[in-house]
Amino acid sequence: MNIRLLHFLLILLVATVVNGQDSGTLKGSVRDSIGDPVEFANVALQGTQVGTMTNPDGSFTLEVPSGRSYTVTISCVGYRTKQFGVRLDAGESRQQDISLMRDVRSIREVSISARQERGSTFQRIDVEELTYMPTATGRVETIIKSQAGVSSNNELSSQYSVRGGNFDENLVYVNDIEIYRPFLVRSGQQEGLSFVNSDLVSSIKFSAGGFDARYGDKMSSALDITYRRPREFGGSASISLLGASAHVEGAPKTKRFTYLAGYRYKTTQYLLNTLETSGDYKPQFSDFQTQLTYQLTRKMELTFLGNYSSSKYQFIPQTRNTQFGTKDIPLNLRIYYDGQEVDQFDTYMGALSLIWRPVEGLSLKLIGSAFRTSEEETFDIMGQYWINELDNTIDSEDYGDSIINIGVGTLLTHARNYLEAYVISASHLGAYRSGNRHVQWGLSYQYQEFYDRMSEWEVIDSVGYVIPYNGEVLELTKSLKSDNHISYNQFNAFIQNTREFNGKKADYFMTAGIRGGVWNFNQTTMVSPRLTISTQPNWKRDMMFHISAGYYYQPPFYKEMRMPDGQINYEIEPQRSIHLLLGGDYIFTLWDRPFKLTGEAYYKWLSNLIPYKIENVRVSYAGENISEGYAKGIDFKLNGEFVPGAESWMTLSFLQTREDIEGDYIQVWDGTEFVTEEAGEFPRPTDQLFTVGVYFQDYFPNNPGYKVHLNAFYGTGLPLSSPVEDQYYTQLRMRPYRRVDIGFSKVIKRETDIWGERNPLRFFESIWISAEIFNLLDINNEASYLWIRTISDQQGVPGMFGIPNYLTGRRFNIKISISF
Repeated sequence: MNIRLLHFLLILLVATVVNGQDSGTLKGSVRDSIGDPVEFANVALQGTQVGTMTNPDGSFTLEVPSGRSYTVTISCVGYRTKQFGVRLDAGESRQQDISLMRDVRSIREVSISARQERGSTFQRIDVEELTYMPTATGRVETIIKSQAGVSSNNELSSQYSVRGGNFDENLVYVNDIEIYRPFLVRSGQQEGLSFVNSDLVSSIKFSAGGFDARYGDKMSSALDITYRRPREFGGSASISLLGASAHVEGAPKTKRFTYLAGYRYKTTQYLLNTLETSGDYKPQFSDFQTQLTYQLTRKMELTFLGNYSSSKYQFIPQTRNTQFGTKDIPLNLRIYYDGQEVDQFDTYMGALSLIWRPVEGLSLKLIGSAFRTSEEETFDIMGQYWINELDNTIDSEDYGDSIINIGVGTLLTHARNYLEAYVISASHLGAYRSGNRHVQWGLSYQYQEFYDRMSEWEVIDSVGYVIPYNGEVLELTKSLKSDNHISYNQFNAFIQNTREFNGKKADYFMTAGIRGGVWNFNQTTMVSPRLTISTQPNWKRDMMFHISAGYYYQPPFYKEMRMPDGQINYEIEPQRSIHLLLGGDYIFTLWDRPFKLTGEAYYKWLSNLIPYKIENVRVSYAGENISEGYAKGIDFKLNGEFVPGAESWMTLSFLQTREDIEGDYIQVWDGTEFVTEEAGEFPRPTDQLFTVGVYFQDYFPNNPGYKVHLNAFYGTGLPLSSPVEDQYYTQLRMRPYRRVDIGFSKVIKRETDIWGERNPLRFFESIWISAEIFNLLDINNEASYLWIRTISDQQGVPGMFGIPNYLTGRRFNIKISISF
């Protein structure tokens, strides 16, 4: 009996040893996008019963049968599921660290922080949607433009308008560092790369108004971006007809040091060749960014964020041929050019952050940053123009040809504009989270300095007469000359507290904060209280409601201070805005898939405003606080999986924004003559009454590797700024902006695919190719207007013509992307 028992134990031991040699060991850790461990994540071999869960520190160990390929699936509530392929030999041990992205489509948030975020005015945007979205500019900005309440009428620009504000009223933060952009850019053709590199992004939060006290002093919106903290080596690269990009990231075995770096190159020459002005376009834009993080101790880390950007734009125009006018009076403008434009914009940014977490829930952060921009805008361009009336008689042999010349002349423009700017900042941010309470505070100091030298003028000579013509002296049509040097300081502080209160019938969330500042340019003190209250009733339907109110200051930056003659207004004051928002969201299931409907109504009281005009993307200010106004509207957004596994959304917005400018006037016909009257209240330059947007994704039912991505936008026409220099009132509007971009992508290799050892592409994690069509319907959208004055004795023919400057036409683009 003893011998039989001994034999049985020996057989069992041998079987155990053999079984152990027929498997390998997969070890690793699971963390979120900012490096915190993810506990209770499921780690499983797809198609088997083999699986495990992560420990509190995010680590896991999984036995994998050897000799064949498996797909490892890692999932956790509130995060996007991630898969990767693995094949282990018997006895082999492999380390695999995984980073999970938060799932913005996760329907029922379970954590306190997620519930508090849902109750705020911020929305979290899925960074994975950046990958395939067709765009001619930055991918982050394109996805922001597709949000409710946001509009942009220029595909060449990354700038956007939010709820009636202009481009200069939007805050952008990367890793809690405020981001700035060049000041002299006047057109989308000149504009280079935006600061945000989408290859490096881990999270995006966006608020269209009513944002918390921790965010600085702007009147419209806040964009909060966090860059990734790598857990393992990886990277990506892409190339297209519009440029190329590449990034690399990694963390050595100790994980104490991590690096993240990206390079981008962009050229819009291919797009600009569709403009009505033909010539030699030579735009070249590039930038390099890096984020380096070193963990000094278990509770302290040091991070450096650096950026260098170079934008060069050279343009030698040749001819322009534009049809305009009306059906009854069709007109044609033809211009022959001499001269060129040469622009250079270089920006530098460096920031050092020290983070200390002395105890659980407490975070202390010190940030020092410096920004510099060096800008040159130079051009001398002469255009000889002819304005002709065209034959519109359908049966005429000369249909479409010129029948009479109604204007001829020469337009000469000159600029020698130079600017140097420095922004130096130092700040402290603190946060303490305990249970359902989250307290945040901060102190900051900022120094700004500007050197500005501008010389810009324009002359129009029509049939031998210089316009304006007085018969005695030569007058310039436009003239701007300045030589300024200004510097000033700003101090800010804030504190805010977020609390959750749980009741029998509902849960309540409240964020109350106050922000204070001193702007010493004219010794202005600013106090900004802000409050958001939200509630989630204990209903069967998952709904949440919020109300938000706040007082917002916007101290003038350099451009707002400068008057039309180029001089600085030393008496200028901050603009002010009071926000009142009421909104909510409803999360529901349709077709067994998640959907979310959000809506928000708002009213903004605007005071101490500095009026401005918009030409293309250039915002020209009056340099004086001489306006009062308001903005009101309502926004809707529906997003969800209209197609299983692919998120899409639709937005609908209504807006009205008006102002009353002190001293502005209009010419009114009283029956016998034109008389001057006060203009009263009229639309602001961003008064886009109605917008609708759609972003839709789909794929072939039996082959999800083939995907289609459609981005469409319609917006009613914007007010057209008056060509009269000292007049802001206008009743004219541009035509509606209509644009459809579509992209088709084919996934050649997925993360879960395992290719043979002889295949050279096996080293890449994923490969895909995209075909994009910009401006699918080839619509002539308007960017701005060229105003040409003529001397004419033709009865009924005006002496000033507004000719639209059209944006880009239809273009086809190919892009190849890889990740490793």
